Amino acid sequence: MSEQLLPGYIIRRGSTLDRALLLKFMHQTYQDLFPNEDFSHLEQTVKQYFSSDTPLWWVEEEAWGQRGRGAEDQFFPFIPSVPPSPHPPIACLWVGNAIDQVQGNRHAHIFILYVVPEHRRRGIGRALMRYVENWAIQRGDRQIGLQVFQSNKPALNLYNQLGYQTQSLWMVKFLSAEK
Repeated sequence: MSEQLLPGYIIRRGSTLDRALLLKFMHQTYQDLFPNEDFSHLEQTVKQYFSSDTPLWWVEEEAWGQRGRGAEDQFFPFIPSVPPSPHPPIACLWVGNAIDQVQGNRHAHIFILYVVPEHRRRGIGRALMRYVENWAIQRGDRQIGLQVFQSNKPALNLYNQLGYQTQSLWMVKFLSAEK
């Protein structure tokens, strides 16, 4: 079942059958930020965390017929094709569950929000964030968590505009095998 997200765009719930397409979107998300890296390990992330308990939503154009079948392949040329969709998605939102380590409450955690480049700056990301906020409120969550790279300025700006605040910092130290 789908519903209008914004004028010209519909949102529909995905299923666990969408594993290959989700993987394509994940690859593209990270490839946009780190173009010279290999992201074959993302398949393991999807395998480990994607289930009926971690909802996935797709955004499609209402007038999708103006584009050809399998149009998503133009955005993901480096990954083997999945069967073409009659309604190729232009954005996705995948949400998991987390536990607030301070309060102990379960809450939604955004694994991925991705909008293909030709549909950016049209309010789709903002609309998806509002959609997931409403979904989380309806299921009783008191907060939503997400991770964003410091270098992803457009995403940081969006989240700040929507009232998201830094609660903690994820710090990394790269270790060398030599001593």
